[in-house]
Amino acid sequence: MSKGLPKRSEDYSLWYNELVKKADLAENSAVRGCMVIKPYGYSIWEKMQAELDRMFKETGHTNAYFPLFIPKSYLSKEASHVEGFAKECAVVTHYRLKNAEDGSGVIVDPEAKLEEELIVRPTSETVIWSTYKNWIQSYRDLPLLVNQWANVVRWEMRTRLFLRTAEFLWQEGHTAHASKEEAMAETVQMMNVYAQFAEEFMAVPVVKGRKTENERFAGADETLCIEAMMQDGKALQAGTSHFLGQNFAKAFDVKFATKEGGLDHVWGTSWGVSTRLMGALIMAHSDDNGLVLPPKLAPIQVVIVPIYKGEEQLNAISEKAYEMMTALRKVGVSVKFDDRDTHKPGWKFAEYELKGVPLRIAIGPRDLENGTIELARRDNLTKSSFDLSSEPIEVMIPRLLDEIQQGIYEKALNFRTEKTTEVNSWEEFQDVLENKGGFVSAHWDGTSETEDKIKELTKATIRCIPLDQKEEDGTCILTGKPSTGRVYFAKAY
Repeated sequence: MSKGLPKRSEDYSLWYNELVKKADLAENSAVRGCMVIKPYGYSIWEKMQAELDRMFKETGHTNAYFPLFIPKSYLSKEASHVEGFAKECAVVTHYRLKNAEDGSGVIVDPEAKLEEELIVRPTSETVIWSTYKNWIQSYRDLPLLVNQWANVVRWEMRTRLFLRTAEFLWQEGHTAHASKEEAMAETVQMMNVYAQFAEEFMAVPVVKGRKTENERFAGADETLCIEAMMQDGKALQAGTSHFLGQNFAKAFDVKFATKEGGLDHVWGTSWGVSTRLMGALIMAHSDDNGLVLPPKLAPIQVVIVPIYKGEEQLNAISEKAYEMMTALRKVGVSVKFDDRDTHKPGWKFAEYELKGVPLRIAIGPRDLENGTIELARRDNLTKSSFDLSSEPIEVMIPRLLDEIQQGIYEKALNFRTEKTTEVNSWEEFQDVLENKGGFVSAHWDGTSETEDKIKELTKATIRCIPLDQKEEDGTCILTGKPSTGRVYFAKAY
């Protein structure tokens, strides 16, 4: 199987696009800006979804589903919210088609105009808070901890598979609380859930931080985020958690009777991650040979490829392979036995390398005689022979998968460390951005004007104000005005 991938070092963007297609993850659809997620890509997303859903439920959240359509009037109730999303909204104006009288095709029936136009949801705060008004009367109804798995539409002009598409899949949590402190604790908790998922399952180290006012979610008082570093030195926002204050509760008049007998608006949060995480997974780990998947999210963790001549050898190898598969599946390892006779072993090796299967086992007649197997690791492309009598395979393989998972994380962490640079002058800032990339830790005077000017001059944005930011007096790299701590700048997706 010819991979035909461009080299990352020569054209990172082309390498990424080709890898997504050749590894059978996704492809462009007939609808401009939208994608078809193919079965192999969707199976990775399902594993992500399953782990996140488990983590949400462990923190007390339950799933619900809200409408795809939002009345246009709802969006205008929260001023900064509509301003933030207006340019990306797809609007439904009519509800019927009819045949053109001249026979030229189908046209919109002008008599079927909606009384109120509908927005195809770019996010669901407005429709959910209009519903919460009916669900919340008293402090006894709080907290309300709801999540939904859904699709959203944001009419993006420049799209890229997984990273930015007009329609994408995501989850969005929406919670209501009796106090500011409780809502803020929820916002922090969900950012930590995302960070734990990214590091433990995706093997992607992240920086936890706060967004500046410029980068904050439209309608939020505070946005917390996790920021990841891709192999081309660009940052990627991997998840956000928003403290909404009482903004949406006031917009939709969601009040509750307090314990003390008063009446108050509830406090809200919202938080989400999307199929953009697929892009992060690909770009954080993969190489010129294809995908490198962390075992915890790999649809196939182990593939067994027989090497044989004739049916007799295949039957003997198959017997051993099924025995191994049974033992491994009992301990929760996903295994595939590829006994197709339509492709040669070398073709299969290349295919599973491209698709990022963490471990490949090859068994030939000599292996059967010697009681051995050949093990090939996808993460470091090493091969070794394993004596099946030395240790039970159901003990050795899970241990090796854990080792691969940890190794992938440590490699990404080392890369991020290497690509994080402290600078103290504008010249140094520009030099690092252009020639090294990555996170640039620098002083900023705290004003939106300076943030905008830096973005205009360099295309770099403040990715976050790190939560572990140390107090450190300094001067802003652009204006020379006083600063009390460093922030992380980077060029980003």
